[in-house]
Amino acid sequence: MLDRDNVEISNRFRPSDYTAALIQCLLADQRQAKWARVLEVGCGSGVLLSAAGAAGAAQLTGVDIEADAVAATTRLLDHNGHAAISDIHEGEMFAPVRNRRFDLVLANLPHFPMNPAAIDGRLPSWSAGGADGRKLLDSFLDNLSPHLASGGRALVAHNVFIGLDTTKVKAAKLGLSVRVIDSLFVPLPQEKLAVMTPDILKRETGHSIHRFGCYAFGEVAVLSLAHASSPGDYT
Repeated sequence: MLDRDNVEISNRFRPSDYTAALIQCLLADQRQAKWARVLEVGCGSGVLLSAAGAAGAAQLTGVDIEADAVAATTRLLDHNGHAAISDIHEGEMFAPVRNRRFDLVLANLPHFPMNPAAIDGRLPSWSAGGADGRKLLDSFLDNLSPHLASGGRALVAHNVFIGLDTTKVKAAKLGLSVRVIDSLFVPLPQEKLAVMTPDILKRETGHSIHRFGCYAFGEVAVLSLAHASSPGDYT
């Protein structure tokens, strides 16, 4: 049974609609996780790694800058019987797994175009991706290739309103292929819209952001990234 502190930690790192979309794609094609060495950058609650473990992963590695996220992920993986194949680290991006390669990399990074702010009971670091939303995403892309094993791939949640074409161009320059494997709308609560970079909100309303009275929704893509010549990017 969880005590009050653990309940509060779990609430701060509770899965989002973005996480649910990644889980759906992961479980829809379990070949990508079966016997795989899996890394999640920004592991939060640990639920994505737990889903990979349920799909038959051989190794589960997580990284997060928040100590409480490391604790939450470790607790969930232990609870679900994956302790023996898991290693969870506190640190930034790929730093704790330097010189290691993975068959599957998962990432739902903070990439909302906003400065750090506490929203809906979550930590200030939860959604904020800088003014253009790309601060962490671009760093992830810059450092992904050396951590992908031969035939490996990454599954990444991506707000369309921060520039899907920009990501495709950047990835191509880094020798990575990009494929959209799913897309969906997610609710954008008013408290997030209130701190969203105004220029992006104005530019994308009616395109990747749709408003109906007091309700708003944003388009999100789930991307598959692999080395450009990789046979591991399933069709």
